[in-house]
Amino acid sequence: MIAQPEKTCLDIKASLVQAGLFSDSSSDAGNTWRISPEPYFLSQEETTFFHELGPKLLQFYSVLNRFYLDSAKGNFHPWLAEYLDAGKPQELIDFGRMKRMRQALPGIIRPDVIPTENGFAVTELDSVPGGFGLTSSLMSLYEDPAWEMTGAGIPSLFHQMVESVSKEPSPNVAIVVSDEAKDYLSEMQYLGSLLKEKGVYVVHPKDLSFREEGLFLMHEEKWLRVDVLYRFFELFDLKNIPKSELLLYAAKKGRVVTTPPYKPWLEEKLSFAPFSHPALKADWEKALGSETFTALSHLIPETWILDSRPLPPYAVIPDLAIKGVPVREWEELYPMTQKEREMVVKPSGFSPESWGSRGVVVGHDVSSEVWQQVLTKGLAQFPDQPSILQKFL
Repeated sequence: MIAQPEKTCLDIKASLVQAGLFSDSSSDAGNTWRISPEPYFLSQEETTFFHELGPKLLQFYSVLNRFYLDSAKGNFHPWLAEYLDAGKPQELIDFGRMKRMRQALPGIIRPDVIPTENGFAVTELDSVPGGFGLTSSLMSLYEDPAWEMTGAGIPSLFHQMVESVSKEPSPNVAIVVSDEAKDYLSEMQYLGSLLKEKGVYVVHPKDLSFREEGLFLMHEEKWLRVDVLYRFFELFDLKNIPKSELLLYAAKKGRVVTTPPYKPWLEEKLSFAPFSHPALKADWEKALGSETFTALSHLIPETWILDSRPLPPYAVIPDLAIKGVPVREWEELYPMTQKEREMVVKPSGFSPESWGSRGVVVGHDVSSEVWQQVLTKGLAQFPDQPSILQKFL
């Protein structure tokens, strides 16, 4: 029991405000939320679940990456690459497929995990996640020795990650934060302040200088060569990123190691749809192994791509049914009751609307008119901007 819960909350708030991670009462900008005097407690079973989840999701990404590349070559179901490439510029697709980058995976992944009546569910994966700098700060503020923090040590783990991908033993690391991601700048600066002595710097894309030998940043009136670029900006936003072409060129020529890699198919929310597809079940199970496949099958909600192309008369949308009747056309979803439309529609990955839960619509929280409008819009935008339909758990 916390002796002075109100004082504890005020102390935590003051520390967060000082670090630039929380807005004080005089400001309307920045982050703000209710502060608890104690952390969220996990059972031993839940702690074990999260420790085991990471390797399973990393394996999912690895298999998805291999399936995609094989599909792009015509050695696997060709429609998989077709879906994952939908709406992406060809030059970015070609860049991501470069042989030298074939095995590259994101250095940090974050699942969106929600508790349900039947256990946890993973609704999507984020390979350019925010929050780990803020989480690191919060862990340092809940200091009661009786509390064992699960996942403590984020700064050192981040540095281990960039060291593991670097070609240099003591790399200079640039965490590059775009204007689109400015809401997360303060937490990246907090993380950078903890790792500054190890050569980690937080910069805007404009702060980087390109020379033929690589990328450089200015620190204490000296130009430092960047060995690892941690990309904290989304690929859909590349056209708005200053010097983005130079950053791509430096990565292409091996002048800098970039993580997450420039692989748009690993930043797609629709990646869960192929996992749900019955035609790929045996492929996933063989590649993942029965244990991981079974675990992920219980965690990943059924997901469909809103593909507006007509089906043959004898075809149905796999595993999608209303009152037990298989669905043949998306328009059959329009008159669904509030209970029947316990589903979520969201833009898939390569879109400004996919950042920070923008564009997400929960079917049973809106009117039937809005539900129909959302489905109609999602179908009309395919394939330039795909959307997905996912069961709400």
